[in-house]
Amino acid sequence: MKLLLVENDPSMQTALSRALGRRGMRVTCCGDGLKAVATWQAFQPDVVLLDLSLPGLDGLHVLENARKGGLHTPVLILTARGTVGDRIIGLNAGADDYLPKPFDLDELEARLRALFRRQAGSPNTGASTSYDDPVVGQLRYERLSGAIYHQEVILELTPRELTLMHALMSRPAHAVSKEKLFELVFPGERDVQYEAIEVVVYRLRKKLTHTGTTLMTLRGLGYLLKAST
Repeated sequence: MKLLLVENDPSMQTALSRALGRRGMRVTCCGDGLKAVATWQAFQPDVVLLDLSLPGLDGLHVLENARKGGLHTPVLILTARGTVGDRIIGLNAGADDYLPKPFDLDELEARLRALFRRQAGSPNTGASTSYDDPVVGQLRYERLSGAIYHQEVILELTPRELTLMHALMSRPAHAVSKEKLFELVFPGERDVQYEAIEVVVYRLRKKLTHTGTTLMTLRGLGYLLKAST
């Protein structure tokens, strides 16, 4: 799931980006109201998480401009303005949901995924909720959201671990070369040593303990994910 986070507080932006990234979301951030609509148009997110207190142009005007410009992406407003009046104004401006600060991260994730499912099932999007989710052992790769589930609980992974898992679970029972995984996990990072992929694999193996899944090294071929016997 592609998420646009429009939030001007650097600490909040970093914390949410990391937390939601670990939960399988691909997050792009914008901290300036004047640049938000252009970023929105360029990124084409599945859901927008929008703060109202933004420099340059406040969140309500960002939302109004986006709707006038034909952007119909679901929007969840996240703000310290929590009165009923503020919520009504936000919803009337075109928001799909509203969550006041402080908030619970699990509730935020649930609301974002609900908006995504609603959008994916809309006849106006051309998207479909019918996906063939790969399953290896007790793990399931939900293509719709990008999350990896272990017995219906999201597996907590770093963005690099998640990218590696996506590559391996997209080709179940097939080896993926070390070179290909390096390109996917460290795109354009020329200063990173080639062996760094082995560190990601090592840490991932620890997290896969008791998941009914084994991450194997096949000499000369790469890595393969298979169900434990």
